[in-house]
Amino acid sequence: MFFPESLSYSLKWLFPHRPYVPSSRVIFGKVMADCGVDLYALPKEVRDQLAELDLELSEGDITQKGFEKKRAKLLASYLPNADVILPDVQLSGGHSGEPMTSPEASGPSTSSASKHHRTHRSGGARDERYRSDIHTEAVQAALAKHKEEKMALPMPTKRRSALVQSPGDACTPPDTSSASEDEGSLRRKTAFSVALAQGLQSPDYWINHSVQSSSTSSSASSTLSHGEPKSQPQPQPQPAASVLADVLAHMHIENSVSPDVTSSATAQDRGLRMDLPPAVRGMSRGQSRSSMLDTADGVPVNSRVSTKIQQLLNTLKRPKRPPLSEFFLDDSEEIVEVPQLDPNTPKPEGRQIIPVKGEPLGVVSNWPPALQAALARWGATQAKSPALTVLDITGKPLYTLTYGKLWSRSLKLAYTLLNKLGTKTEPVLQPGDRVALVYPNSDPSMFWVAFYGCLLAEVIPVPIEVPLSKQDAGSQQIGFLLGSCGVSLALTSEVCLKGLPKTQNGEIIQFKGWPRMKWVVTDTKYLTKPSKDWQPHIPTANTDTAYIEYKASKEGTVMGVAVSKISMLTHCQALTQACNYCEGETLVNVLDCKKDMGLWHGVLTSVMNRIHTITVPYSVMKACPMSWVQRVHIHKARVALVKCRDIHWAMMAHKDQRDTNLSSIRMLIVADGANPWSVSSCDAFLNVFQSHGLKPEVICPCATSPEALTVAIRRPGARGAPLPARAILSMGGLSHGVIRVNTEDKNSALTVQDVGHIMPGALMCIVKPDGSPQLCKTDEIGEIVISSRAGGTMYYGLPGVTKNTFEVIPVNQSGAPLGEVPFTRTGLLGFVGPGSLVFVVGKIEGLLMVSRRRHNADDLVATALAVEPVKTVYRGRIAVFSVTVFYDERIVIVAEQRPDASEEDSFQWMSRVLQAIDSIHQVGLYCLALVPANTLPKTPLGGIHVCETKQNFLEGNLHPCNILMCPHTCVTNMPKPRQKQPDVGPASMLVGNLVAGKRIAQATGRELGVLEDQDLIRKHQFLSDALQSRAQTDPDHILYVLLNAKGVAVCTATCAQLHKRAEKITATLIERGGLNTGDNVVLLYPPGIDLIAAFYGCLYAGVIPVTVRPPHPQNLSATLPTVRMIIDVSKAACILTTQPLMRILRSREAAASVNVKTWPTIIDTDDLPRKRPPQLYKPPTAEMLAYLDFSVSTTGMLTGVKMSHAAVSTLCRSIKLQCELYSSRQIAICLDPYCGLGFVLWCLSSVYSGHQSILIPPLELESSLPLWLSTLSQYKIRDTFCSYSVMELCTKGLGTQTELLKARGVNLSCVRSCVVIAEERPRLILTQSFSKLFKDVGLSSRAVSTAFGSRVNLAICMQVGILTFRSFRFMHTLVHLHVSFFVFLAVLQGTAGPDPSTVYVDMKSLRHDRVRLVERGAPQSLPLMESGTILAGVRVIIVNPETRGPLGDSHLGEIWVNSLHSASGYYTIYGEESLQADHFNTKLSFGDPNTLWARTGYLGFIKRTELLDASGDRHDALFVVGSLDETLELRGLRYHPIDIETSVSRAHRSIAESAVFTWTNLLVVVAELSGSEQEALDLVPLVTNVVLEEHYLIVGVVVIVDPGVIPINSRGEKQRMHLRDSFLADQLDPIYVAYNM
Repeated sequence: MFFPESLSYSLKWLFPHRPYVPSSRVIFGKVMADCGVDLYALPKEVRDQLAELDLELSEGDITQKGFEKKRAKLLASYLPNADVILPDVQLSGGHSGEPMTSPEASGPSTSSASKHHRTHRSGGARDERYRSDIHTEAVQAALAKHKEEKMALPMPTKRRSALVQSPGDACTPPDTSSASEDEGSLRRKTAFSVALAQGLQSPDYWINHSVQSSSTSSSASSTLSHGEPKSQPQPQPQPAASVLADVLAHMHIENSVSPDVTSSATAQDRGLRMDLPPAVRGMSRGQSRSSMLDTADGVPVNSRVSTKIQQLLNTLKRPKRPPLSEFFLDDSEEIVEVPQLDPNTPKPEGRQIIPVKGEPLGVVSNWPPALQAALARWGATQAKSPALTVLDITGKPLYTLTYGKLWSRSLKLAYTLLNKLGTKTEPVLQPGDRVALVYPNSDPSMFWVAFYGCLLAEVIPVPIEVPLSKQDAGSQQIGFLLGSCGVSLALTSEVCLKGLPKTQNGEIIQFKGWPRMKWVVTDTKYLTKPSKDWQPHIPTANTDTAYIEYKASKEGTVMGVAVSKISMLTHCQALTQACNYCEGETLVNVLDCKKDMGLWHGVLTSVMNRIHTITVPYSVMKACPMSWVQRVHIHKARVALVKCRDIHWAMMAHKDQRDTNLSSIRMLIVADGANPWSVSSCDAFLNVFQSHGLKPEVICPCATSPEALTVAIRRPGARGAPLPARAILSMGGLSHGVIRVNTEDKNSALTVQDVGHIMPGALMCIVKPDGSPQLCKTDEIGEIVISSRAGGTMYYGLPGVTKNTFEVIPVNQSGAPLGEVPFTRTGLLGFVGPGSLVFVVGKIEGLLMVSRRRHNADDLVATALAVEPVKTVYRGRIAVFSVTVFYDERIVIVAEQRPDASEEDSFQWMSRVLQAIDSIHQVGLYCLALVPANTLPKTPLGGIHVCETKQNFLEGNLHPCNILMCPHTCVTNMPKPRQKQPDVGPASMLVGNLVAGKRIAQATGRELGVLEDQDLIRKHQFLSDALQSRAQTDPDHILYVLLNAKGVAVCTATCAQLHKRAEKITATLIERGGLNTGDNVVLLYPPGIDLIAAFYGCLYAGVIPVTVRPPHPQNLSATLPTVRMIIDVSKAACILTTQPLMRILRSREAAASVNVKTWPTIIDTDDLPRKRPPQLYKPPTAEMLAYLDFSVSTTGMLTGVKMSHAAVSTLCRSIKLQCELYSSRQIAICLDPYCGLGFVLWCLSSVYSGHQSILIPPLELESSLPLWLSTLSQYKIRDTFCSYSVMELCTKGLGTQTELLKARGVNLSCVRSCVVIAEERPRLILTQSFSKLFKDVGLSSRAVSTAFGSRVNLAICMQVGILTFRSFRFMHTLVHLHVSFFVFLAVLQGTAGPDPSTVYVDMKSLRHDRVRLVERGAPQSLPLMESGTILAGVRVIIVNPETRGPLGDSHLGEIWVNSLHSASGYYTIYGEESLQADHFNTKLSFGDPNTLWARTGYLGFIKRTELLDASGDRHDALFVVGSLDETLELRGLRYHPIDIETSVSRAHRSIAESAVFTWTNLLVVVAELSGSEQEALDLVPLVTNVVLEEHYLIVGVVVIVDPGVIPINSRGEKQRMHLRDSFLADQLDPIYVAYNM
């Protein structure tokens, strides 16, 4: 074909067997070797001067002539002959007519590194095709460019138990790269030599100059986390951390957005915190979360964790490559950054390629009409001629199969298959049926017989690998292949059948994904000799399928490539012509004989030409790597069929066989010679064995494809003829799909050798790999497509995929088809060079498309392995693949780590791999994982199963022992951070909403007092009066029943009993307390009736009760300081408690946590005197303080709110109306009774309304899970109240025991309302799960509802049996007809309310503080459930928290509330009146400026629904989104922790719970691991992935902890700020902490 001048001019074809760009250093090294000077024998001063000289040349500070002159002067005294003049060496080479004659003259491949590498051999590793000392030099030189900076970076923190290696480590096989310590150190010196010459400091330098801090030492981390005694402080060596700092400092990633990080606060402003912040106050709205985070909230600055995070921040602040000009789509569409194309991107400049024709396929008169005919001919005429020789495990011949035996056995098998498997009327097999061939690679003779037996029987053989276990890597995909091919019968040998895994009954197990199989043994003794009149039908080769060869796609799917009989025959003819096969030759085959080259040459073409094949199985190669060379020598073989792996192994072991002679070989076919990294192996092998008779021209790389079979093969050259050329290409150009000579950075060059010419009779084109098959230009990389009769015909059983691969019509630039002849895609990427030589640079399946640039997996493997992996990983056990995360492919490297590799070594290697790949390939790694030895899934021949490895990575089944995530550096398409827009005035907002037709977002509950007697309201103005009244009018009415864990009522309280016990407590307070009216008294009781009696005793005495949760006896150090803090802050004058708790308060254990000598007066109320107080206190006004409600918020703020008598009575009246609570009613409460609505329902509501409350302490459920549900069933409870923690406990603990509950008689059909009390967004998933799980025991799907309250107003919403429109109309009718109230009540109780409203909100809009409703199932949709019906007497409005102006319907804003039962204000010892005014008595800035509102601190919105309320108007539903204080502001957007946590909890089955928080704008995710610690590191990439995919955030730190570490309060709310403080103070003892780079 015509090759354009532009490309001919730019492409440099170098000397034969020079597989790299010769930098001046390498040329110099070669010249030195030629001159007899050992570079490493020179004095250090001379080497340093040479290195400086070399650096000057590379940087252009000196000319080539000046360089040579100065170099000659320096070396003059060291040359053997001082008069020798160093020749000029030109970088642009030409063809050399002189072949190399000795290894000494073989150039750079004989480096000392490779010499030392050959001294040891091991059989454990494979795939040494990536071995290249020259590429190692390039990598080291690239690493040398990065200057050392004195900055440490955080290493991951591991718990000691997480460092334990897997049991597989004990049986780790040896590796080709393993060597003695001395040899390894010498090899490292050699590999580092050039890098050192350029100024790269030694590891010692890094160790001595890195930051000395225990925070970056994993060993120190492990020691400190377990509290072991510390020795004297020693400087900790940190080479790994320093190297990684250097990596990230110099990362060059395109289109990167600088991370949103801020500096951490200084140490002076931080005070030591105990369990809670000492200040008791509400956080003002003006105080942002970020301001709290920046001050660290008192975390000591010497915390190891915070130091590590600071190191991470410092690294992330470093500048990256400037981003390209940015283009962003509208937020409502998509918010991924779409960078514009770089104008400097290289583009193809050549003309359109012209199809290349192969030589004509010659016609030979004696070629058989079919391959079976050839076997019949040789079986009859050359019966004793050897066909196949099989070796034993030692490499010696075991037996030889002659052509006569092969023919007779194949004939027997064909006859048996057709006539003996079934009956004459119902044969098992018919011609054309597919049959699986299951034979091990070590038994080629049985496979040969089976394959040819199937051909003779005209059934289609499908060779597959032997399944070794039920969960074999790729087993399910093989099952897909068998299913798509309709295979139901498998042929195997007796030995293989015995080795297959079996059930206890002795039957072969059902392999994963396989169809039902019938197994047939094909050993000779089981075959039947055909009758004399039976002859096989051997038709002339036609288009019928001859055999099916399996092929794995990039995604792991296994498909069967069907090869027709004519294609099989034509392919054999083409191979015979191309390789010049002659009858009677000897061929040594090291490849798998079941597929690819091993099948085509070693089984098919060999029989066609009566060749004697000597098969060397993989098992023999592992035991004796020189076995194939020995066979060539002994049998004087003419052809050898090998892979780079085999020639490398032979090269490693060649010293054991000095008398080997390879002069008989005329063709050494390298099956994977198309791999660019095969150049080095071929050259090294030639250098070693050229002295053993190996001729340079016999090395013949080839290119193959499962679809097109053989694509191209190099023909053996004539003796002394010029050797083929090589191309030195720029990797940067290749990544853009164009061919460019590497002229600038010699380290990023790729040397490729040709694979010869295309096959005879074939036509070849290069087309674009993506989109339509458009012809490429001559300087463009594309996919090779072939049109030939000698290729595959289809993917069997998959017509849709077949059309896209086997029926491709190339088109020109105008879109016109090239012709009507279909082409087949080969999956090979390459181009056509001068002389129509074919060059392959990679495969489609190894192509990684990252940010529109192509990267080849093999290239990345080679670079990673060039980073001195000797002590860290196994060379042959590394997988590179890409995963799609956040709209782009991300590169992942997984390697097996050596058992003896230290954490420091592993971390250093990983950091240097990042650096090398970034420098050479200009791409960032997303994840680098090291797994224990022998844990990656293997292919049957020992290679790494990449698809299965990728699947394990994505499913969290990889179990790495070290992992490094780098999302900050490689994710460059993050959305643009939101810029705060100038505030729009509230008046403008209001007008805008009115113009848009939106009403103001407000909702109102029904009026109070409509259905109540005003006298009754005045009578119950004070709860103390209400209790006294009930004790007089209905003394025996039972108000409370307390149950224990067995469901037994351990205590009851009638109205009179409660009143009398309260009086006794009042008398005791007056007598022993010495209290004044208005003093605060702490009530420290377990949940029960004593707490209720003490509360009313305080009201009778005129003191202010403060309920406090008692300390946990087993965890005093954590819980007692909180108790002490509330007592101190409230200035309590007295403590009422029980005797056991009083002993705890004064115990020695308590003294270790608090000062027990300064407790206020402690009074136990277990034994009260029988005294009555002289009089009971009656408050002069209802506005006086009734009690204090103290609670710890999820943000760690301790707040106490003041509740007046008027607020209490109004609240109880609202709850009574909402829940229809009357004396005849009975409710069950399973709540903590210490604060909020839980306290109101437990202690106050029954006394006000007169209903009976069955009290179930939540702690009792820990010992008896069914207690709550069985109580509801036993007492026929209609209304019950619980917390999310109780509901979650029942869901997780009883979800699988519904049948057992039914057997015990539990029936929840009586439950009308199950109300969850919470101060948060309704947990829709939990409530739905609860309803579904317990539907089987009668729970109505409409029973579960929610309530919502806040600190400023304890009850805003509560949903208990909303009446429908029809019910309200019926109620009004009853009222007008003066129907009895009890009749109305019966109607009311029979009415079921509708389901709470559920809407779906777009999460992207929510982050921008907007509400956009979407359909269910829409991408990025978030389901939100209504928080309940607005309580009677409550008004709610949605307000912009910054402008304080009202918002429109369906707008997100802060929920403000106006109600008579709002709290009076915060109780504070500092008297911060501004907080009172801001939170409890604030006004709108526009609209209704007179109404006083309380700010709840929660974001939400109001939406008008289709339901109707009491007045017949449409119902306004309030949707709570989340707490304003808890929101995370990242990248200018507002995130709610619960949304991120929901995603994290879905990421892996072993994540029991999760929590997120920020630290200096870094997102920290804490995940509780419910599985084994072996799974801990699996969670890191999954958590990072899911947060990036669903929330567009990069996780900064991932912390894996034990179950139960995340603190959760009694209401089921996560205490995220406590968790944050514990983490930063290094108090969590995490299993693993990963710092994402």
